[in-house]
Parts: sequence; C-alpha cells; structure tokens
Amino acid sequence: MTWTSPFPAEPPTLLITDGPLTGDERAILLGMLARQRSCLLNVCAGLTPAQLAERAPAPSTLSLLGLVRHLTKVERIWLRQRAGGDTVAPLHGGVGDDSDFDDAYAAHAERDVEAYLAELTLADAALAGVPLDHEVDFRGRPMSVRAVLVHMNTEYARHLGHADMLRERIDGVTGR
Repeated sequence: MTWTSPFPAEPPTLLITDGPLTGDERAILLGMLARQRSCLLNVCAGLTPAQLAERAPAPSTLSLLGLVRHLTKVERIWLRQRAGGDTVAPLHGGVGDDSDFDDAYAAHAERDVEAYLAELTLADAALAGVPLDHEVDFRGRPMSVRAVLVHMNTEYARHLGHADMLRERIDGVTGR
C-alpha cells in the first residue's frame, strides 16, 4: 500500500476558527493557529509523495511538500526558538535558507510530514505558559509573543493560498 498524506485529526470546520470566537485572547490566537495547521494538512491529505513534491510551473519552485517543510521550519524558529527559548538546531538551513523548498523530494515526503506533525506538538509545548506579553528578540527589536502568534497566523494564511492553488493544479480538488 502506498503512503498518502494523512487527514487532520479533526477536519477544519466552516467557522473562522476552531477555537473560541470571543473571550480570552490567547485561546482565540491559538484556536486560529490550530485551524491554519489543520487546513494545511487537509489540503495535502490523500496525496502521494509524488503529488506532494510536484512543483508549480516555472519559475516557481513551490510544492505542497516544500510548504510543509517551510512551515515546519517556521514553527521551530518562531515558537520553539524565539517564543519558547528552546535551544534546538535549525531546520532546512535555518533563517534565509531556501532548502526547505528546494530539497522537497517525494522520497522524503512521509518523513517530512511526520516531522511537521512532531514539530507542532513540540512548538505547542514550548509555547505553553509563555505569557503573550513576553518579549523576544526579532532582529534586534523586541516583539511580544502576541505579535509572534499574529505573525504565525498571517504566515500560514499566505501559504495556504499557495497550497490551495497547488492542490487544484494537482488533481482539481478545491475548497479544502
């Protein structure tokens, strides 16, 4: 049996967020991030390694697998290293390196998707208990964890648009 990318544990709902729509700011930000993550998994779900690694037309080098690898790196940088203060090695060359996109190969698809799922758990653990007002260094300037979470949501939103177009090109599936 050929491996295919898994569906999220709980498919994204039609609501704006999988978390609360009112009340606690942290719960809202984390709920929106959870939905973004789930949407990425849903766009990739059911695809083979070859389909995940299929590139957009030139000159773009984007692929769904490249986006998964990129967002794994982004989760590590922003949530584990910056917000959580974890001392962990960079992924895919770290900040400013495009190997997350360039080295997205079908042969490593299952490993890369599993690494993404593992990184989500580790990122959530690193972020747990860190106050929203806690400040991290971003290029020599202070940035609150609140702003980090807003940035993460915008990073996902940007790339989910790419992912939707890539999925439609692969097999015509839309609305995920």
